[in-house]
Amino acid sequence: MYKKKNTLTSKLKKNLTGYAFISPFVIGFLCFTLVPMIVSLYLSFTKYNLFSPPHWVGMDNYTKMFTNDPKYLHSLKVTFLYVFIGVPLRLGFALFVAMILNTKSRMVGAYRTVYYLPSIIGGSVAVSIMWRNIFSDTGIINGLFSFFGLGPVSWFGDPSASLFMLITLSVWQFGSSMLIFLAGLKNIPGEMYEAASVDGASFFRKFFKITLPLLSSVILFNLVMQTISAFMTFVPAYIISKGEGGPMDGTMLYSLYLFRQAFMFNNMGYASAMAWVMLLLIGIMTGILFKTSKSWVFYESGGGK
Repeated sequence: MYKKKNTLTSKLKKNLTGYAFISPFVIGFLCFTLVPMIVSLYLSFTKYNLFSPPHWVGMDNYTKMFTNDPKYLHSLKVTFLYVFIGVPLRLGFALFVAMILNTKSRMVGAYRTVYYLPSIIGGSVAVSIMWRNIFSDTGIINGLFSFFGLGPVSWFGDPSASLFMLITLSVWQFGSSMLIFLAGLKNIPGEMYEAASVDGASFFRKFFKITLPLLSSVILFNLVMQTISAFMTFVPAYIISKGEGGPMDGTMLYSLYLFRQAFMFNNMGYASAMAWVMLLLIGIMTGILFKTSKSWVFYESGGGK
């Protein structure tokens, strides 16, 4: 027994350095992730306004979302439009730029830096304000429309136009996806393109028969990450609509409506329930993407699809 205890103490001392290095992450995860999640789950079943103790209401918050809150359903619709239109456009544009930057050029390093800049500053408050000014009545976009005789567009008065403005901002933030695509393109052997060229394959045939299949695993990664990111978009919608989600709730994304319920109306219980529904939605979307990936993602080590 004494010998066993000494062995255990010796192992503990031996691994002490490892425990010390990992402790910041463990403490941070417990304090800022796990415990808040548990508290949020409890609050989602309560009515809580920060000024009085939580009152248990069971499933009322979840029932209210889908039966007695039209604005919640509208925010859900706007968010799905933003995700289903914005993410494919963003990935398509990122792949297009990555293919351009994958060509041989003396200035390719500088080009990559310039194209990545929007990703570094793209989500900031300053860029959202800049985007708002660009699309204002006297901004450069309406100036171009007027130059071609198309007339100004009321970007802040038309719900569809304001959502389009948000989507273009998300497409502009393509830098991180582009870099991942570029890394994937670098891993495709050049001999395959040379052999296809010898056989007389056109550019589009090489793109659909070589590039896309060998890049499919990278596409899946970018698709999952960008879908999750799009569901959680908050800052651009908040800045552009000044926190109101207007016009006519045209930019009322899910996260913005959640923020308004929590910190403007003090409905912490309802906001917590919304947060858990969002987590569930993201989990379902991610699960669907992984499930369908079996039919279109090519894994060379697994013998194909």
